[in-house]
Amino acid sequence: MPAATLVVVLLYAPFVYTCFLSLFEYHGVGAMKFTGLGQYAAFFTSTSFSSIVENTLLWVVGTLILHVGLGLLAAVLTFGMWGSRFVRLVPLVPYGMSGVAIGVLWGFILEPGGALNQALHFFHLPGGATSFLEYAPLSTVLMIMAATWQGLGVNMLLFAVGLQSIPAEPLEAAKVDGAEGFTLFRLVTWPLLRPITVIVVGLAIVNGLKTFDIVWTLTQGGPGLASATLAVSMYQTTFLAQEYGQGAAIAVLLTVLASAAALIYLRRQIAPPKGA
Repeated sequence: MPAATLVVVLLYAPFVYTCFLSLFEYHGVGAMKFTGLGQYAAFFTSTSFSSIVENTLLWVVGTLILHVGLGLLAAVLTFGMWGSRFVRLVPLVPYGMSGVAIGVLWGFILEPGGALNQALHFFHLPGGATSFLEYAPLSTVLMIMAATWQGLGVNMLLFAVGLQSIPAEPLEAAKVDGAEGFTLFRLVTWPLLRPITVIVVGLAIVNGLKTFDIVWTLTQGGPGLASATLAVSMYQTTFLAQEYGQGAAIAVLLTVLASAAALIYLRRQIAPPKGA
């Protein structure tokens, strides 16, 4: 009962209140004006809606390709290698840093006149005077790369744990049958990694949908809302524009979207096969 009470107070009650607030026009002071689904309609019809959704989906796709893909590649390449424990430890260091710290660090690299501009200028390469974070979708792609630098290590570690848990018998049997290299990985290793892959991909989808800290630190969703995600738009609308009702509506949409994506994905991956 105490645990259930804590969950209700800290999770369910705030979400219910957010859903309630999303039905009103409220600016923090004065009376609340009931608008029904008007706050949702205002967000869907806003001029920035399409770019916000595109940026959020780009984060999801980029997180899946770079975080998960490179993490898997790094785990496979270092598996069984001498000194692999040390090699896997180094990429874990950025994971211990906060998203804000990652944003500040990469800000020194990507800001006008930063390390990247200076390096390009030193080697007489084009782009030495380019403000990389002022152009979309280039800014979003660069921020995804910054997030990859932070999240690569933990995904590599998870896949490494999955590789270590694979029994040797199926691999040895496949090698006897002539499988090796990519064929061995595709037909034997990859299917046996399915349990850990389900977890890593599920986390990547949710993390991509709710991206906030790195974006806010580097661009604050700018210029304008060119690099804003749903989470950044929610923050701007609520705490900067003081449109609490519409901010709550975006929060509800983000929660429903992340929950639905996770549930659909996990149901498709974990559901028992037909006829079982």
